[in-house]
Amino acid sequence: MEMEITLPDELPAMTLPDVAFFPQALLPLHIFEPRYREMLKDVLAADRLFAVAGLNSSPAAGAGQFEPPHRIASVGIVRACQENADGTSNLLLQGICRVELTRIVTDSPYRRVGIRALASEGITDKSGNARLRAEVMRLLDLKQKFGAPISPDMAGFLRTIDDPETFVDLAAFSLCEDPKLRQQLLETLDLPARLGLFVRRLRTDLDALTLQRRLQGPLADEQIPLN
Repeated sequence: MEMEITLPDELPAMTLPDVAFFPQALLPLHIFEPRYREMLKDVLAADRLFAVAGLNSSPAAGAGQFEPPHRIASVGIVRACQENADGTSNLLLQGICRVELTRIVTDSPYRRVGIRALASEGITDKSGNARLRAEVMRLLDLKQKFGAPISPDMAGFLRTIDDPETFVDLAAFSLCEDPKLRQQLLETLDLPARLGLFVRRLRTDLDALTLQRRLQGPLADEQIPLN
């Protein structure tokens, strides 16, 4: 049963490299660091909510700042958690909302951040968003035919999602291999722009796959070094 969730002004947060966590996505996590073990204990005793932000490796990120996070992140709720005999835990976190990290409240004993919920824009352009969603699906199908590593189960699941926002967020989280692009998609609040950005990347990927096929010629994959 779904329940209405009210976000507090502050939450615990994890900062992880090459991770862009999206609303509705399911993120498996292995909790082993002492600070995150303590964080998880407190989270499970409270509202089961914490934020996951990507680690901002840009030189422009806060000079000397410990684990500088990207400004846009997502809050998730712990849907399942299993504690192991060695004190570590495996959990499944489901994204529920994009947020802006407004400040770092503390880093001790674990990071807590101020947050502000963010809503997508441009959702009212239903026909335009639906067309872009259909184009994303068409391009994903073409990538599959060219042999791109797209799980048939994921492709089939995406076909069942009619809502363009949920569709593009789950597609980006599951199928986008470029961490910088994933973060850019997470930060793009305008839904038509987010869909359009994903469409452009898929077209670029298809152009590269097409060129690769032409260069490969009739050779099988294992014979490419002979070309």
